Formats: sequence, C-alpha cells, structure tokens
Amino acid sequence: MPAGGVIYVVDDDEAVRDSLSVLLETNGYTVRTFASASEFLAAAPTLRAGCLIADIRMPQMDGLELQQRLNERALSFPLVVITGHGDVPLAVRAMKAGALDFIEKPFAAETILNGVAAALRDIHEPKEPDSAAAVATARLAGLTTREREVLDGLLAGLPNKSIAYDLAISPRTVEIHRARVMDKMGARSLSELVRLGLAAGLAPASRR
Repeated sequence: MPAGGVIYVVDDDEAVRDSLSVLLETNGYTVRTFASASEFLAAAPTLRAGCLIADIRMPQMDGLELQQRLNERALSFPLVVITGHGDVPLAVRAMKAGALDFIEKPFAAETILNGVAAALRDIHEPKEPDSAAAVATARLAGLTTREREVLDGLLAGLPNKSIAYDLAISPRTVEIHRARVMDKMGARSLSELVRLGLAAGLAPASRR
C-alpha cells in the first residue's frame, strides 16, 4: 500500500538526489528535488505541506541557513537533516532549531523511510511539547552521574574517544555507558537520543 505524502529533497549532489528519489518514489511518496537551498526557498511559499530532506553542508546556503530562513518566513516543513560523520554538532544545532531528525551518511534505506514517516506524522499529529518534555525528564532522572557525563559528550557531538579522554576512562567504558544511556532513555539512534535530551532541557555544549 503506498505510503503517500510529499517529500522535498535538497542536495547539491545529483547522485544523492537521484538515489533518494528512486527510494522514496518506490515506496509511494511524491518527490520533488532541488539542487540548492536557495532554489527550494524560492519555491517554498507555493509548495504543498510535506517533509523536507536537506543536506547540512551545501555551497552558498547550507541546511542550517535554509532552516533559519524558513523559520523567519513562518514556512513549516518538518526537516530531516542529512549529515556527514563529522557534522553531528551541526545536526544537533539543527534539531535545537526545530529539525525533527538527522541521518548520518552513508544512510540505510530503512533509516530514511523511518525518518520521513515520522516527519509526515508530525504534520498531522504534532506532539505535545509538555508531554514529550515530561517523558524525557523522567528518563533523564534515571541516569547515573557518569551516564549524564557521557550523554553531555554525545550531545556535544564528541566521538567516544574524545569523551573517554575528557572523563579519563577507556573508550570501551564509554561504549558501555553509551549503551546504558540509550537503553534508559529509550533511544534507538543518536538522533533520537539528541531529541530526548533537548526535550528534557539539556543545552548541547560547544565542541572543543
């Protein structure tokens, strides 16, 4: 059964635009692609409601600036950000500004489809902020002090090795704490963990 819904893909890489179009159209979505953020921004006021997938790093106007411009114009498109491995701190900033999810390259088809489905649900069934904050805060209270420290590092976009260095523990110990944090917070991915952390009122620290 077709999934339905409109997806807008903004990426300066033609191969990425093409591969996402094939994946999404095969799964029942209507897809429009844009080679630049400025091109999408110009068209945005006339577009139907839908999910926006945008690369966080593009020439001239990147995904963060596009998000800011859309917010300034009160144009609401649930945003899923595509990031490179080193762009997690930027993705966290995007989520703090309202993006629903970020997906790291190379991305799996299932990850893209799950992110798009969640974004489209948000159009029709927006979550109550107070409810989300209460759930996230309750889960956060169940973390130990060390687990909170590891979570802070993850929200800052730090890799396990950097967190281990900062806390004077081994990378393996960080991995163990990270797994416990994910389990206690009920997060299946780093982006979901970031979303919960932000809902609980945690402010991501700047990456050193």
